[in-house]
Amino acid sequence: MIDALRREMAAAADPARARAQQAYMKSTMPCYGIRSAGVAAICKKVFAERPLSGCVEWQRTVLHLWREARFREERHAAIALISARPYRDCVTPAVMPMLDEMITTGAWWDLVDSLVHVVGDLLRRHPKEMKPLMRRWSKDEDMWKRRVSIICQLGFKRDTDLDLLYANIEPNLQDREFFIRKAIGWALRQYAWTDPVEVARYVREHESRLSGLSRREALKYIG
Repeated sequence: MIDALRREMAAAADPARARAQQAYMKSTMPCYGIRSAGVAAICKKVFAERPLSGCVEWQRTVLHLWREARFREERHAAIALISARPYRDCVTPAVMPMLDEMITTGAWWDLVDSLVHVVGDLLRRHPKEMKPLMRRWSKDEDMWKRRVSIICQLGFKRDTDLDLLYANIEPNLQDREFFIRKAIGWALRQYAWTDPVEVARYVREHESRLSGLSRREALKYIG
């Protein structure tokens, strides 16, 4: 599967776009220069043509593709393989050490944010195991794990656990890191579509501790 992915991506490579893409991502790893839709199409084709035998081979392939990636798009393919429909039953809380590794070694928004929906889906399906873990991640030394803990409920709407959201924001309110400030605002802005009155109340109550960026993002669509 990995060899096939690399052949397909090499054939679709755009060297001019690759240079610009690498510069934009501030990436030390080179890029093929393939757009997101192109990566998705290649993954869909290769995954269908070369199915894996089960969860053990699936996890081994994800990790090998991630760890031995030669180009950034190969890491996006590893993320796509996690979410591929045939392996949905493989995605349980038992794979959190793998996701932890990918988040901490990916350490940039395009990779980390692409993994948020995986963590969020696990949170929906396994709240008993995942909620305590997300609370621990909210206090982790790694900034990207803290970011995931804050935005892991994006799209939950009325299913959002506000206690969990606020608990995960709390230890990060004073953080000066852009990606944490943005995450706080993003999470609040998303919930504001469901309950703008509650988000406005929260912002008023914590106005002295919220960064300007977080406040602006949270209130962006509140009249």
